[in-house]
Amino acid sequence: MDEPCLLELEGLVVSRGTRSVLNDINFKLREGEVVALVGPNGSGKTTFIESCTGTIPFMKGSLSYYSNTNDKTVIRNKDGRNSNIPQIGLTLQNDGICGEETVEEKLLSVLNIDEEDKNTHLIDSILSDWGLYHRKSNRVSQLSGGLKRRLSVLSGLCPAIFSPQPIVILLDEPSEGLDDEACNILTNWIRTISSRGNGIIFTSHDRDLINCADRIIKLEENKPIIESLGKSSGTIVTMVESEAFTKQISAKSLVNWSIKMELRNPIDTISRLTPALVTLLVSFSLIGNINYETIDTQIISLLVLLPAFITCIISPALIDRFNEADCGKWWYINLGTKFRPISSFIGASLILPLPLTYLSWIILIGDKSELYSNDVVTWLWLPALCMLDLAIASSALHFLVSDLQRSRASSASLLLIFLVWPFLELSEALSSIMANGMSFSLELGSPLISCLFASLISSLVWLVAVFLPDA
Repeated sequence: MDEPCLLELEGLVVSRGTRSVLNDINFKLREGEVVALVGPNGSGKTTFIESCTGTIPFMKGSLSYYSNTNDKTVIRNKDGRNSNIPQIGLTLQNDGICGEETVEEKLLSVLNIDEEDKNTHLIDSILSDWGLYHRKSNRVSQLSGGLKRRLSVLSGLCPAIFSPQPIVILLDEPSEGLDDEACNILTNWIRTISSRGNGIIFTSHDRDLINCADRIIKLEENKPIIESLGKSSGTIVTMVESEAFTKQISAKSLVNWSIKMELRNPIDTISRLTPALVTLLVSFSLIGNINYETIDTQIISLLVLLPAFITCIISPALIDRFNEADCGKWWYINLGTKFRPISSFIGASLILPLPLTYLSWIILIGDKSELYSNDVVTWLWLPALCMLDLAIASSALHFLVSDLQRSRASSASLLLIFLVWPFLELSEALSSIMANGMSFSLELGSPLISCLFASLISSLVWLVAVFLPDA
């Protein structure tokens, strides 16, 4: 009797530009099965793996996953993504690990558990098996290429080790960069994990690793796939066991990870704060010796809000962290449609706009505040708070641009021009408060309406930038 199915590709056609990479692929992965993808470079092995994640567009066909009750869920078809993939194990060809995280933190992220969890001691056991225990507190950037690859492969296998039910494991060139000892461990672990019902797909040119597969699929460009039986070689080894230990990677995991990376190396805060303070000093030097009674309040309000605006539109350091070794791709595959909206929030400047706005007011206005309405200090927080919507929209635009083929082209930054409009609306609101005090009128031009309008514009930009790529 056939084992239950875990994953299915039906009539899959995938193109890269004008070139058809995968053509009419029909494939099923069953519980406990190990499948090796072989073929020359450029034959579509990595594209096959990515197709199984549901993150790349299909010209035709569909991807489906099956639950432990054999319920079929279509993840993606030619019309787009219908659902996010369930929990999987994943090793990317380029590792998918940020150099600032430690070895232990990577596995905690993979398993979606907290450092205080009572089962974290089990991580020590598997790190020991792979010769990584003595480096568990080291940052990934301090590891050699071989040890980093060991961690990447282990990260792909770990979810299956602790999963209470069979899951899919996707490994792209797992043996690349591993020494003979690590390759032998990998072969035995693949056979052991598959013996627990997990399904594994891997790409490789390594003949010894290919021999551990139950089924071999040969891919060649513009040719039908050729299937053959593998040797299923390898030894079943003893592993740690814990039921219901691992959990689906969640948005909270990404938030905790990004906060931890920023606290460890606050390059995002510094890269935003430095130009904002320079802008503030330049503004002070420009108007410090001018008669404030002759300056239009619109100009003053622009200068007061400008440092906060600068912090909002600067590219998030999170993008560079995501670009390192395809770290962002790993998170994107695991989080699916939640990745972009969550990233736009945690990549935005949400802390600096409010204190910078008050600091700007103190430095630029100082003892000249009696020239303006008494409501200004009381309500200065309102345009500063609305600036957060602008910051989130700016972050989303930067993430959208980072996905473009030429993301560093100067023309890409022109998208930020859309955010000048809400900035001008906020400065108009502050100018009105300075001249006439706070008004709760719902007429056009009132501070409240200007702030609401600025937030609405920013929200629309955010919606387009976040959901357009996944449409």
